[in-house]
Amino acid sequence: MFKYHTLNAISPKGLVKFTNNYTQTDDADDADAFIVRSAKLHDMEFSDKLAAIARAGAGVNNIPLDRCADTGIVVFNTPGANANAVKELVFAGMLLASRDITGSINWVLENKADADISKNMEKAKKQFAGNELSGKKLGVIGLGAIGQMVANTATHLGMEVYGYDPYISVNAAWNLSRNVHHISNVDDIYKECDFITIHVPLLDSTKGMIDAAAVDKMKKGVVVLNFARDLLVDEKAVLDGIKTGKVKHYVTDFPNPTTAGQPGVIATSHLGASTAEAEENCAMMAVDEIMDYLENGNIHHSVNYPDCDMGACTSKGRIAILHHNKSGLIAKYTTILGDANVNVSDMTNKSRGDYAYSLIDVDSEVTSDVIEKLNAIPDVIRVRVVK
Repeated sequence: MFKYHTLNAISPKGLVKFTNNYTQTDDADDADAFIVRSAKLHDMEFSDKLAAIARAGAGVNNIPLDRCADTGIVVFNTPGANANAVKELVFAGMLLASRDITGSINWVLENKADADISKNMEKAKKQFAGNELSGKKLGVIGLGAIGQMVANTATHLGMEVYGYDPYISVNAAWNLSRNVHHISNVDDIYKECDFITIHVPLLDSTKGMIDAAAVDKMKKGVVVLNFARDLLVDEKAVLDGIKTGKVKHYVTDFPNPTTAGQPGVIATSHLGASTAEAEENCAMMAVDEIMDYLENGNIHHSVNYPDCDMGACTSKGRIAILHHNKSGLIAKYTTILGDANVNVSDMTNKSRGDYAYSLIDVDSEVTSDVIEKLNAIPDVIRVRVVK
């Protein structure tokens, strides 16, 4: 029996996927797995029992990834589960920036008592005139699940789309419309595009990538959209661009004291994944990831360990070893198993940066003594008996 703990409200459509082999617990120290949305875990102590944390969403900056990796806790996210929700909000942001819809709505509210509102609005509407999206150039930085959906949809709206992603996956490339111009230099997006939307993960290499130098290269009157992560944009640089007229609007889903209420800023209250459908999709994917890891040792969509899949175990047993990415460890594992007359029927090893993961199927029962010897090997972080 496995136990899971939720740190936020998780969609029941996801939790119902747990089989009878799982039960929910209010005691975090008694849980094999966490499911979390926005709860901050950096100051939280984790029990030795905790094996997995699934983030029902894409961003994982609320989870201490390195500390989890160092203690053998696999952290998952749910990429693509909220992609459509974010994509739709990006286009809402473009429309809000192109047509003064908010100004028009506010005018109606302010003049609701005017008996001649129908007549007077014909004069007033001129101040809310805008531009169409069709025919404009859109630059999409990052062509993952969300970026490719934004790019593809924009082509159907008549926009000329430029996509930049030096690390584009094979699947993303296959799913990208042939009408999207895939460029190799992000500066081309800055120089050419009327709208620029960013969809990359927050890494040391991407933090503040939309900075003063980038803004300086942009077209006059550009609209910058950020529905990915707040720290991707140097907001002071963008606000300075608004003051000079270089930037028409900064559309963001991450308001803060720097941007909230500033002229030219259109801010929404982190609504990107706030749809019933997205929450359900994220929860269902998170539950699937946890069950496959706890029951089979398979890893899909981890952000701190390599993905690894050996399917369901059909052998007598399966061992999962989380370890540092050092040479010679596999030989030590097989030596210990061989000395105990345990035959290895199948195995795989995957690495990601400083960490690695080994799955080993065996034809006989593995004793606690063997597990202790595996755990005692230097650079082994954790050993799990999956089956």
